[in-house]
Amino acid sequence: MVFPAVAGVLTMALLLSGGYAAYAYNRLASSVTKVDAITGSTEQQQDDVDGKAMNILLVGDDHRPDNATPEQLAELSTESDGGATNTDTMIVLHISADGKDATMISFPRDSYVPIPGVGKGKLNSAFYYGTLNGGGAAGGAQLLIKTIQDLSGLSIDHYVRVSLLGFYEIVKQLGPVSVCLKEPAQDTYSGVDLPAGKSDLDAKQALSFVRQRHGLPNGDLDRQVRQQYFLSQEARKILSAGTLLNPVKTTNIIDAIGGSVETDQGLDLLSLATQLRNLRPGNIKSATIPILGTPTIYVRGSALSIVEVDTAGMPAFVQGLVGQPEAYTTATAADPASVAVTVLNGSGVTGAAGAAGTVLAGRAFQVGAPGSSSTTATTMVQYPAGMEAQAKAVVDAVPGAVAVQTASVQGVTLVLGTDGKTAVPAAQPGDAASGGTDTGSADAGSADGGAPASDEPSPSSTAVHAYGSDEACIY
Repeated sequence: MVFPAVAGVLTMALLLSGGYAAYAYNRLASSVTKVDAITGSTEQQQDDVDGKAMNILLVGDDHRPDNATPEQLAELSTESDGGATNTDTMIVLHISADGKDATMISFPRDSYVPIPGVGKGKLNSAFYYGTLNGGGAAGGAQLLIKTIQDLSGLSIDHYVRVSLLGFYEIVKQLGPVSVCLKEPAQDTYSGVDLPAGKSDLDAKQALSFVRQRHGLPNGDLDRQVRQQYFLSQEARKILSAGTLLNPVKTTNIIDAIGGSVETDQGLDLLSLATQLRNLRPGNIKSATIPILGTPTIYVRGSALSIVEVDTAGMPAFVQGLVGQPEAYTTATAADPASVAVTVLNGSGVTGAAGAAGTVLAGRAFQVGAPGSSSTTATTMVQYPAGMEAQAKAVVDAVPGAVAVQTASVQGVTLVLGTDGKTAVPAAQPGDAASGGTDTGSADAGSADGGAPASDEPSPSSTAVHAYGSDEACIY
């Protein structure tokens, strides 16, 4: 129930890029714990949908160190936990190749996903399973990384982990961080008690703020919003002249990080700082992986509350974050008559694939037999590398569809989602005079029985937000 790792990695990177590099690097290098978290060849790690961009898995666990004093535990609004090893905060920090933009991609801890060698389980248990049979911290990190890579399609380049107490010590040295709430927040479980409007949080209040899930409409999902927002505001604090130009404060922050952070062996802090030297708070964005709901399922007769991940829509989500490959953006749409396309129904609407196929055939596409797909929120056009022109032609016929390059298909494949996007007939002579075909409205999806806009899933889980401004307020 914590949010420490993001604070650690951004503080390290931003301080090292603030004119304090040599001293900070030497001080940190001797104190940061290293773990063998990253496996696989360099070639495998670079075979990624986002090319030269960097992905850092940031992990916060709810473990209270054995040497934590009763006074420290009281400050954390918690008590001894007996040594829990589940990871309650998992965020991939996606940094663009030029270092000017970063996106925090949150992975809900209750996401029910395949864990290699284990079976399906909650994502926050992957680390625990990896520690078994002598795996230790390295085994836990490796299994968690493998699970997230398989789920997202992103290659994890680096790993950072911090404990509950580590987060507290880092924020304590940083000093008060300002937040703004649209409504008051009280929660006896986390200890949060804040009014509406702006508040300056000390370390204890900050910890309570990012741990709250009770009293929030969407529970853990809203807690992730709190975490993303706090990081953005914290980045503003780190980049302020009052922090970077204060040698005593900076030294204390570095010491707190060095004693709290665990990283993979290959993470070079100076290289990270160099890549992030142009990053500004307004360019730090936040998103959460797409979900389909939070149902209760039964496992061996016991009720289990989970987050159902939109695994079919994950490629479109990731592609939307990292951008289209150059080969796609520069391609010219092919002649529809030369394009073969398969239509799969992931919308949950009976007959949607057949109806879309009929429309595409009417536009001269070569359409195969319709099929089905797992339910997904996002309509996408999947294509293998080398078929960018053909994919672009289908995207032109399906307004709002997301093009996704993937090795999982051998030809262009239209997957219909619950967003109601579908193929639209070609414009007929005279349409322009009467206003033309409204290809952008929700009615385009309901013309063949698709879901109307009012029935679409909430976009809150996948919407990209920027919380780094001074005026930003959240619920």
